[in-house]
Amino acid sequence: MYRLPEQRSNRIMFNCKHSEDHLGNRPRFRSMDLTFPPRERTSSTSSLTEDGTKRRSSSRAIKRPKFDDELVESSLGGQCATPISKIRTRNPSLSTASDCSVSLPPTPCVTLDVRKRLSSKSSSKRARKGRGSQAIVTKDLGRWKPTDDLGLIIGVQQTCDLVTVHRGVKFSCKFTLGEIQERWYALLYDPTISRIAQQAMKNLHPDQVQAVQTRALYSKAEEELLGTIKSNSNPSLQTFENHLRENPHVFFSARTPKALLTHWLLLKQYHLLPDQTVPPLSKSGPVKDFSEAEQQIHDSELYESSDDLLEHELGIASRGSKREIRLLEDQVSKWQVLVDTVTGISPPEFDNQTLAVLRGRLVRYLMRSREITLGRKAAGVNVDVDLSLEGPAWKISRKQGIIKLRNTGDFLIANEGKRPIYVDGKPVLAGNKIKLNNNSVVEIASLRFIFLINLDLINVIRQETAKLSGH
Repeated sequence: MYRLPEQRSNRIMFNCKHSEDHLGNRPRFRSMDLTFPPRERTSSTSSLTEDGTKRRSSSRAIKRPKFDDELVESSLGGQCATPISKIRTRNPSLSTASDCSVSLPPTPCVTLDVRKRLSSKSSSKRARKGRGSQAIVTKDLGRWKPTDDLGLIIGVQQTCDLVTVHRGVKFSCKFTLGEIQERWYALLYDPTISRIAQQAMKNLHPDQVQAVQTRALYSKAEEELLGTIKSNSNPSLQTFENHLRENPHVFFSARTPKALLTHWLLLKQYHLLPDQTVPPLSKSGPVKDFSEAEQQIHDSELYESSDDLLEHELGIASRGSKREIRLLEDQVSKWQVLVDTVTGISPPEFDNQTLAVLRGRLVRYLMRSREITLGRKAAGVNVDVDLSLEGPAWKISRKQGIIKLRNTGDFLIANEGKRPIYVDGKPVLAGNKIKLNNNSVVEIASLRFIFLINLDLINVIRQETAKLSGH
């Protein structure tokens, strides 16, 4: 058996142990140069063990992952020689020695094309990594702009109070006090966010930096120095310029004499200078508290002045609304008939005011006056009984007929239309009259009705008529 060492080298030393010769019982060694093809299966070999028995074993290579140089060589497709892989055998009869060696092929070369491909891959990875870091930078900024971070840092340096910064600094959007505190702690203790914010602030344009510094808050030391100027004096720009020149360590670097003058005037206006006092409210003033102000308001002042054009338009709208209400009131009785038909709730046939009823298949018409008109309602024509609610009435005249109660208690129907009216099968031509009895069938243009008479009320009317005629 041949045993190869685990070190990867071009020349491998091994011991060739043969059988002892008969001349001196001394083992004989010799050097051999062997070349092994990569990853090839070897045939089984037989060897002698120490006790003289034959032992059969296999020299098949053990599978293992490839090294980097082997991957390069496999990608070349045979352009360079393939190095021999490390092989382990099970034959214990071989051992390494310095006398025997095996010459292996030289280390494979890497061509220029492969190097270019590897370098291009690494450069593309670096480019992707750079784009990813740029995306992280943009994502981490969030709502906080570089100008906001700069204003926050300057404000804290000037006032040492986050509450004052929250009230006095104007950011790009409205941040809460908690968000400002969280951002300040992130700038202090988070190295990633701090590095990103510093880089973004360095990239700001000088004009943007100057605009943020101009709006910086005033510290207490600055306001104390401004308070040394009396409120009754009339300082000039030269006065504030002298203050800037004499106290450069107190005033912020972006302060100008004009900015100091503006801030001093604001302090004077709101009575914030040390030599000023807030004047008390005068008791003789017109307004003391809310209740007194409410009492002084006159009701006449609350009323708006009249507008003739508006009043005219409101009057027109009111008249139109009233007209629509009257039309709806006129249609209530007709719609009530339809509701009764749909719901199936039929009220009693007669009441104390109903003289007769003209009942159809769908609707009922109540006769509560001594004379009613029948017909089809249209524009400019009003009838008491609209027959179109019962069914198709396009053959019915606008004023088809009149039902009239005489003093004797008899009902007569007169035909005023073009088509005949049938009463109990008898035709009534235009201009003719016929008496209606109780339960008479009235047919007008294929619409049939039953005429029912309130006999109790008609009898009362007849008695009263007889009494009047007897006197």
